[in-house]
Amino acid sequence: MDDLYIAVVCSSNMNRSMEAHAFLAKKGFKVKSYGTGEKVKLPGASADRPNCYEFGVPYDDIYNDLLEKDKAYYTQNGLLHMLDRNRRIKPCPEKFQVTSERFDVIITCEERVYDQVIEWFGSKRSVYNQPVHVINIDIQDNHEEATIGAFFISDMVTKMAQSEDLDNDIDELLHDFESKCHRAVLNCIMFY
Repeated sequence: MDDLYIAVVCSSNMNRSMEAHAFLAKKGFKVKSYGTGEKVKLPGASADRPNCYEFGVPYDDIYNDLLEKDKAYYTQNGLLHMLDRNRRIKPCPEKFQVTSERFDVIITCEERVYDQVIEWFGSKRSVYNQPVHVINIDIQDNHEEATIGAFFISDMVTKMAQSEDLDNDIDELLHDFESKCHRAVLNCIMFY
């Protein structure tokens, strides 16, 4: 199964999904990343005033916008560094609900995002009868946790890729993963 097609999904396609995207791409996996939120949200100068962008706005433009707003602040909190990494991976944040791609495995980074992905599948009719494993690992939305989460996701995907029969092996794989990493995993099968 080393031709697995993977999607990693968080809310804004900025931190957690992009860190995992970078890790998996470096290991040679076929991977894309997405967000499920209404808008791309990044922390602002105050908690009640986040920076919001539409999906599809280039990472370059977001980087330059924050640079203009307050270079020192957004350098210090790591957002400029994160955006710099993102723009080396792909042009812009993408919204999961509008992609026509079909994946073998979709990994979400928080339960709310997992629910949104399941809800999206539930709102569509299965056309291809192609199964997709939807898996959630909760990862806090900060730089350190995103890096740790990317290690976990990379490890899990590597094990999946080594499986001869993922549909048959997935429950055992995820059970082993949970006990090794001490993280609860949600999973289900949906159909394209």
